[in-house]
Amino acid sequence: MTEHVAIEKDKGVLTLTLARPDKKNALTNAMYGKLADAIEAAETDAAARVIVIRGQGDMFTAGNDVGEFAAIAAGGARGEQHVHRFLRALVECSRPLIAAVQGRAVGIGTTMLLHCDLVVLADDALLSTPFVSLALVPEAASSLLLPLRIGHARAYEMFALGETVSARNALDWGLANRVVPLDKLDESAGELAARLAKQPVGALATTKRLMRKADVLAAQIASESECFAERLRTAEAREAFAAFAERRPPDFMKLAS
Repeated sequence: MTEHVAIEKDKGVLTLTLARPDKKNALTNAMYGKLADAIEAAETDAAARVIVIRGQGDMFTAGNDVGEFAAIAAGGARGEQHVHRFLRALVECSRPLIAAVQGRAVGIGTTMLLHCDLVVLADDALLSTPFVSLALVPEAASSLLLPLRIGHARAYEMFALGETVSARNALDWGLANRVVPLDKLDESAGELAARLAKQPVGALATTKRLMRKADVLAAQIASESECFAERLRTAEAREAFAAFAERRPPDFMKLAS
């Protein structure tokens, strides 16, 4: 395990496990880098025919490490932001991507699912995209993909109000392929991965390419990223992160409009 990402490969299946359960699997810059490295490398690895992304512990991920966001909002040094590499890797990945999700999937924990080809949810899964509540905007091309998947009204409610979506609703809305008991999650995802690993790689890759317009998704991500970076430098973002650190509700009404 390196940088809180456990990497395993067996019988054609590459499993990437978010392994920072003490911090709710919140994703750090280093973790994004390791995930990007693994997904990129799979493109030329004959032994990695399918990729499974899962989380250790009682939740998939709490999303981006808010401490890192706060540091950027406060004007801290940024350096290379590996999240951009991770998002590009998701868009360009030709291998089938499977997500196995338990507990909370917050922010990018939900938006990355829009790039996965099969999504298996435990019955306790809760999906949310509370970007606006942190004075930010959606990412991972979710401002395009989520309305296409579930409709404008539902997507706007998820983004603007941070509404949480249950596993059952996620299935009904088309955000997931399966909902299974928690103790069957890894087994169910593993069975799907094993079936895909036996399929012809070329045909799978071509089918995926035909179903997704990578250039359109990349352009949307670039637009979102520009807005996201601008939002991180606002007074609203500073108030959101200060409130988070101080464990209090943010007061955006005190800020000038």
